[in-house]
Amino acid sequence: MDVQIASTVSSIPDTIEIQSCVSDVLRELAFSGECEVSVRIVDEKEGRDLNRQHRDMDKATNVLSFPPDRETAGHLPPDVPCSLGDIVICGPIVEREAAEQGREIAAHWAHLLVHGTLHLLGHDHKDDVEAAAMEAIETRILVRRGFEDPYS
Repeated sequence: MDVQIASTVSSIPDTIEIQSCVSDVLRELAFSGECEVSVRIVDEKEGRDLNRQHRDMDKATNVLSFPPDRETAGHLPPDVPCSLGDIVICGPIVEREAAEQGREIAAHWAHLLVHGTLHLLGHDHKDDVEAAAMEAIETRILVRRGFEDPYS
C-alpha cells in the first residue's frame, strides 16, 4: 500500500489505520491474492482539480476512487501484484462533514476509506438496490471496527 499525505489537516489517520481499513474490506469480500492500493490524502484545491478533471464537477468531494482499467490489468504477468487502484480523500471535507454531521472524526475517516475501497472493487450506489448492498457492507465493517452505523 502506498499512502501519500498532501494535506495539512491534523486528523489524518496513521498509515497502519489506513491499511487496516482497506484490509478489512478485502477480508469482508473474501478477496484473495496480492494487490496494491494507493491512498492519497489531499487538500481542497487538488480534490477540486481531480473532481473537475474526472467527473466534470467543479468542487472538491470527500472521496474519489480510480480503479484500474480491468482489461489492461488482466494482461499482467502472474508474478505482478494486481492494482486495485487509487483512493483520493479530501481531508478538509472529511473534517467539515464530520463536524456538520456530529460524527467522530476517526469514524468518518474509516467510513470514507471503506467506501472508497468498495468502489475500487466495483461496488456502487447508483440505484437503491446497489446503495443498500454497499451500505450494508460498510456498516458491517465499521461496526466491527467499533464505530456506529454511519447510516442510522
